[in-house]
Amino acid sequence: MTLRTHFYFWAGTFLAFLAFIYVFKGVLLPFVLGIAIAYLLNPLVNAMGRVKISRSISAVLILGIFYLVIGAIIAVLSPLLYRQAVEFADDLPGYIESASNYAEPYIQKALAFLGEENTEDIKTAISSQSGTAADVAKNLLEKMIAGGAALFDVFSVLVLTPIVAYFMMKEWPGITKWAEDLLPQEHKNTILKLFKEIDEKLSGFVRGQISVAVILGVGYAIALTLAGLKYGFLIGLMSGLLSVIPMVGSALGLLVSVIVAWFQAGDLVYVAIIAAIFLAGQLIEGNILSPKIVGDSVGLHPLWIFFALLAGGSLFGILGMLLAVPVAAVAGVLLAFALTQYKASSYFKGKAKPKKKPSSPKKKTKA
Repeated sequence: MTLRTHFYFWAGTFLAFLAFIYVFKGVLLPFVLGIAIAYLLNPLVNAMGRVKISRSISAVLILGIFYLVIGAIIAVLSPLLYRQAVEFADDLPGYIESASNYAEPYIQKALAFLGEENTEDIKTAISSQSGTAADVAKNLLEKMIAGGAALFDVFSVLVLTPIVAYFMMKEWPGITKWAEDLLPQEHKNTILKLFKEIDEKLSGFVRGQISVAVILGVGYAIALTLAGLKYGFLIGLMSGLLSVIPMVGSALGLLVSVIVAWFQAGDLVYVAIIAAIFLAGQLIEGNILSPKIVGDSVGLHPLWIFFALLAGGSLFGILGMLLAVPVAAVAGVLLAFALTQYKASSYFKGKAKPKKKPSSPKKKTKA
């Protein structure tokens, strides 16, 4: 196969994948969730298989424990999270109004410095826009809460996801063997090597980074609650979960927490205490959690993950965000492989110049 044929084949495969997602995106969510859960829990099934327990029994036991733990966590935390989210949505207009009043003298000084005369008109415009922004933010939060609650009430997600996860966990070796047999024999070893690299990056992110995010979320939530921060449990938990994108969750959590702490207490010492909680979390993550749990195997840049999540969410919503990280891992490995092949090619190195043959010494003729 020529390079052009390879390109057409894999480009066509990728386009067919996008077309499949687009056509069936309305029914794929429970299947993608089930596959993700199976991928996450498959090492435990393999471990139980090494002690002579069948995959069917192992899948049922592990999946049952997993859902019991998740259900218990949701049952315990949902009322508190919902209450704090509603309180935050109700208080948000007041926060924006307070921020507007606080910034008003500085805005007037800036306008006076710039020579602006109609300060009252601008003040009215800013106030009206602040009220509009507050209403939009409140409505957005309420819709997010309602949408998240509705998501867990969907019949297909609740019923089909565990069924898909069970069969995937049970049939995982057979599925991988079937897929391996479909690979072109000439390039089988190369493709399997790429699959191994993709699996290392993906498993490192899914099992490692998500574990770190959960630990950070629980830690932030407990620390902010003990510090007396309003909505502290909600902010801490969301900050930790958003830390699946390194630095993003902690940065957003720090910003929101500092603002809430200032409006709540108006004391710089209290604001510094709240900020110190996030700085301590970053130190623990960078020096203990990430090196021990994630290690160096992930290799997915935070900006690449962030772009993939935004792109997937804008194209296919929640389904796209679930598919974003696997697609980003595949794209990262394939891009690295393509760059390696490119640097090894004659196009990159240039054509080697033929070596000149050493000239033979001329024989002296006798006079």
